[in-house]
Amino acid sequence: MSHKASGVIGLILLVQIFGACTIPGMQQSAATPASVQVQTASLLVRKTPLATPADCTDTFVTHTLDHTTTTVDGIIRQFDANGAGLAINDLDNDGDLDLMLGSYSEPNTILWNEGGLNFRKTTFGQGPTRAITVVDVDADGWRDIVLTLNTGALNYWRNTGGNFEKTVLPGVAKAAYALNWGDLDGDGDLDLVTASYDAGFLSDLGNSYLLNQGGGVIYYENRDGRFYPTLLASEAQALAVALFDINHDQRLDIWIGNDFAVRDQAWVQTDGGWTAATPFVNTTHSTMSLDQGDVNNDGAAEFFASDMKPYAAEDMAAWEPMMLDMMAEEHTVDDPQVMENVLQARDNQGRYFNLAASLGINGTGWSWAARFGDLDNDGYLDLYIVNGMIEEKIFGHLPNHELVEENQAFRNEDGWRFTAMPQWQLNSTASGRSMGMADLDADGDLEIVVNNLRSPAQLFENQLCGGDNLQVELDWPQSQNRQAIGAQLILHTSTGIYTRDVRAASGYLTGDPPRVHFGFPAAAQLVKLEVRWPDGQVSIVEKLELDSLLQLTR
Repeated sequence: MSHKASGVIGLILLVQIFGACTIPGMQQSAATPASVQVQTASLLVRKTPLATPADCTDTFVTHTLDHTTTTVDGIIRQFDANGAGLAINDLDNDGDLDLMLGSYSEPNTILWNEGGLNFRKTTFGQGPTRAITVVDVDADGWRDIVLTLNTGALNYWRNTGGNFEKTVLPGVAKAAYALNWGDLDGDGDLDLVTASYDAGFLSDLGNSYLLNQGGGVIYYENRDGRFYPTLLASEAQALAVALFDINHDQRLDIWIGNDFAVRDQAWVQTDGGWTAATPFVNTTHSTMSLDQGDVNNDGAAEFFASDMKPYAAEDMAAWEPMMLDMMAEEHTVDDPQVMENVLQARDNQGRYFNLAASLGINGTGWSWAARFGDLDNDGYLDLYIVNGMIEEKIFGHLPNHELVEENQAFRNEDGWRFTAMPQWQLNSTASGRSMGMADLDADGDLEIVVNNLRSPAQLFENQLCGGDNLQVELDWPQSQNRQAIGAQLILHTSTGIYTRDVRAASGYLTGDPPRVHFGFPAAAQLVKLEVRWPDGQVSIVEKLELDSLLQLTR
């Protein structure tokens, strides 16, 4: 961990996991799986001092990054409009989170974080790039880059100590657009799920895509570093792959967000493998992005899917030709799809219902990446959505073929409603696509990074005032899942209980860092931190250790 000029002080707790034993400060649950071997794990718990009046303006400050995703001639044709992905993670093991930005017509960009929101640029690979994920594939302690291209090819860039060499991911051959990682079979390593975007691949590859048997949805089981495929669906129009516990059985399930009028697809784990499921009464019509978060702090995650629907006061004339075409599509009586955002919440009987309209977030524009994050450090997850569309035919009636829209930021009002926050100055009109959140300047709040289309990428520096924070990063050095992807973290405080999870990817084409951010009110007293590891074990960091951390940072 690096110590910056901002005065960040952290505490590393080394945790020995020996079955059901108890050690000072870190306790294991009694329900320890018999198959678990003796392992060593550690937590990096980072506490940052509260902002001073000189550090906060109660807005976000926009920074332009040295990266632009566009075509050679700047004309956006058909599926060029999908843009490229990004990822945020620590590539050089210096404790700072670096940025990876996908390109379309140029090499991809790595922006190495040198502190104070200063970045050093290098490049790797060549676009057109779609999704980007960063995980330690070979469990050697260095995080690797795995990305997809517009042709469906999957590229594995192995990290050899801050340098990257392109190599083969054994057993992975099918076309992929979106992808995600998790220990789905519970054997301690990272499995892979990929999904194709058939319309885009047909456009770029023609009949050769069909002759090569296309793509679909594939679950790849990792067995000693080789990936063995199981075809779950032979076709997909996937823009997002999410690994959520849909049925609350403590196992990750698969949710595929499909574009166009193709219905979303879901599979839940059963003793016999994977079973197709339809858990939701309503789903988005053209699913662009998927994310999860405990919106009301009741311990259960809600699931958000973004779609296309104009936001309040938007110019409807710009949308009209496209909307008329979509409304002309035929829909069966039993079609669950709605042309707006959906927020899935679960009732006491395990049934899902859509809360998006009642919470004020069902229409947010031509919405691509949509992400939850506690932007104001008050303990509740806020929502940020990036908007805009460019395409020479769909919007040929508009200047530069572009539907210009503002990104939308919403503050979570104690779990009861989301309120638009234009005063946060996050209303960029640069046509965003992929988007991620992380504390990039180590001051305890979340910055936002957006990879735009035909405009430079942007970093929004968080200068909101108030609140407090804690950040946690897990390390499992004897596991093949080094960053404990799939773990759940529960922070107990005097003002509430906050639940977060460790994931590899979410939103739209975006790879997530394993560093988990908690915001909470400044007056909150920390009680304990609960860690539910991917193998089923539960560890507790007691109040004594958390209090010691607070004393170090005040």
